[in-house]
Amino acid sequence: MSKFTISLNEAKNWVKSWRTNPPKDLAKGHLITGEALTELLATEGVVDVRAYMGVDESGTQKLIFVGVDSNGKDLIDDNHLIYDKTCPCPTFCDTTSPIFNP
Repeated sequence: MSKFTISLNEAKNWVKSWRTNPPKDLAKGHLITGEALTELLATEGVVDVRAYMGVDESGTQKLIFVGVDSNGKDLIDDNHLIYDKTCPCPTFCDTTSPIFNP
């Protein structure tokens, strides 16, 4: 298993948490680890990436990534993993970015 992945159970719990009890203070953005994104895009059959919003057990907002095939279907099975390891802003922000406070 990749160091960037989470289990299907974790992903389902995080997404359910977001949908049933969304955070009041939404993240301004998320830092996405380039190595994780590169790994996901290099997976056989992946042509696109879909992101789902989630909230983990500690209340941290997350983006969860899955590979998508050429038919627009999520690839989630033993060969296609669910990726996380994003960091919400705040704290991982570029405050000098013109889109930080538009």
